[in-house]
Amino acid sequence: MLKAAGVGVGDEVVVPAFGNPEVAQAVSLTGAVPVFADIDPLSYCLDAAAVEAAVTTRTVAVIAVHRFGRSADIATLHQVGQRHGLLVLEQGESEAPYSEVGVRRERAAYLSTKLKGVRTPAGCDGHTFQQYVVRVPGNGRPDRDAFARAVKAKGVECSVPVKTPVHRMPEFRRDICLPETERAADETLALPIGGDMSRRELHRLVSACNALGGLLQPAF
Repeated sequence: MLKAAGVGVGDEVVVPAFGNPEVAQAVSLTGAVPVFADIDPLSYCLDAAAVEAAVTTRTVAVIAVHRFGRSADIATLHQVGQRHGLLVLEQGESEAPYSEVGVRRERAAYLSTKLKGVRTPAGCDGHTFQQYVVRVPGNGRPDRDAFARAVKAKGVECSVPVKTPVHRMPEFRRDICLPETERAADETLALPIGGDMSRRELHRLVSACNALGGLLQPAF
C-alpha cells in the first residue's frame, strides 16, 4: 500500500512504537523513515494529538494499528491527515468469528467485575477482546513481571503483549520520550479468555489474580 501510494526515499511515515516492528519495517522497505508517535492510554492505539505533533514537512502518511480488538480513532486521524495532506492507512487484526466475540465479551465483562488490584480495560464500546489486557501498576518496582510469574506459578497462563517498544529496539532506536507507550510496555499483561476456557478455569484465573493483591498498589 505504501509503495502504491508513492511513498519512498526522503518521506516520513508516522507509526506506533507500541507493538511489533513489522509496520516500521514495512516503512523502511520503501526507503522512507518511520517516525514514532505516542499512544492513547485506553485504546493502546495512536493518539491523534501525538501524531499531529510528530508531523513535519516530510511526513506523507500515518499508519494506525488497531490493538487487542479495539479500534484506533480513525475519524480524528483522518482529520489530522486532511489538515496536513497525509495518507491515513490502517492495519487491523484478524477477526474472530462473531460467536467467539460474544463469548469473549461475556468473559471480559465477568473479569472486569471480579478482578481486584489490576486496572481492567476501560471504555470497552466496540471492543472485541482479541486479548484481555490489564495493567499492573509499577509502584517503583517491576510488579507486572512479578505478578505474571506468580500467576503462572498458580497454573494460569498469561503473557506480556509488548515487551520492548519499537523505538527501543536496536534497528529503530530513537532518543525520544513516548511516556504512554513506555508505561504501557511496563504495565500491560494479557490474561486468557479464549473460547476453550471452562467456567472453572475462569474462576481459577480470578482467584489466582486476586490472591496476589498484596503485590500491587491500588489501581487508581
